[in-house]
Amino acid sequence: MAKVAIELEHALARRRRDGTPGRTVPHVIARGEGWTVADVLCTCGPQDCPYEERHTHDTIAIVCAGSFEYRSPVGGALMTSGSLMLGNHGHGFECGHRHGEGDRCVSFWYTPEYFERLVSDAGTSRRGAGLNVPRLPPMRDLSPLVARVAAAVVDADRRATMPWEEMAVRLAGRTVRLAAGMTPEPHTLPLNAEARVTSIVRAIDRHPDDRLSLEQLARQARLSPYHFLRTFERLTGITPHQYVLRVRLREAASRLLDGADKVLEVALDCGFGDVSNFNRAFRTEFGMSPRAFRASR
Repeated sequence: MAKVAIELEHALARRRRDGTPGRTVPHVIARGEGWTVADVLCTCGPQDCPYEERHTHDTIAIVCAGSFEYRSPVGGALMTSGSLMLGNHGHGFECGHRHGEGDRCVSFWYTPEYFERLVSDAGTSRRGAGLNVPRLPPMRDLSPLVARVAAAVVDADRRATMPWEEMAVRLAGRTVRLAAGMTPEPHTLPLNAEARVTSIVRAIDRHPDDRLSLEQLARQARLSPYHFLRTFERLTGITPHQYVLRVRLREAASRLLDGADKVLEVALDCGFGDVSNFNRAFRTEFGMSPRAFRASR
C-alpha cells in the first residue's frame, strides 16, 4: 500500500480508537497569489452524515487514497484514487462515505480571477472550461502529475522543493482541456452498484499486486462479468483493467521517486510479471522509461 494510503489508515485507526466522529482536516502546504495547495485528510465513514459545504474557490482535487461520493450542481460521481474532483466557486456540494471510510486528497484552490486567466490562457472559454462535470477519471494524460503530487505530499523534502505554482498552472490547463468536451451521462445501474464497485476499488487499492481477473472481480461484486464491466466503467470512468493498471503504475512511480530499489524489484512488487512488460506499460503511461522517470525527480 502506498505511503499516502498508509497515513490515511493510521488516521482512521486513531479515530476508531478514540471513538470520535469523522472529520475533514485541510493542511495548507503551499500558496501564492491566486492559488493554494492543501493536503486534505478525511476520516468520515458510513456512520457519519454526508457533509454539505460550498466551494469558495475553483477547485481541482486529486484523490490520492480512499473513495467517496461527491455531488454538486453539475452532477454526481464516485471519486476513486487517481481521479480529480472538480468544483466551481460559489457552488454548494455534498461529500459522503456511505460505502467505506476515509479519503485523502491534494486540493488545488484557485481564486475566480486567477482561474479565469488560466482558462483563457489554455484556450478554453469559461463555458467549456471543464467544470461543467464533477469529475475526471484516472487518465493517462494526468498520470505524471498525479504521481508526482502524491509522492511529494508524503515526503517532506520533496514537498519543500516541489514547484507548486508550476504544478498548479499545469494541472489547471490540462484539466480544463481534458474536461471541456465531457458531459455527465444519466444511466441506470444495478441495485447497490455503488456499494459493490466501491468495495472492489478499495480492495484493488489495498492489494494492487494481486492477480485480478475480470471474472474474479465480478464474482466479488456478485455481478456477471458483462454487467460488472459496464457498471464499473460507468461509475469510475475507466475499465477494471485500466483501474488496476493505473493503481499499479502510480505505486511504481512512487517507489521510483522514493527510493533506490531496482526497477526489477519495483516491477515485480507492483504486480507486473516481468520487467519488459513493466517498462512498456510505464513508458506508455508516463511518456518515459522508469529509469528516466527516477532521474527526473
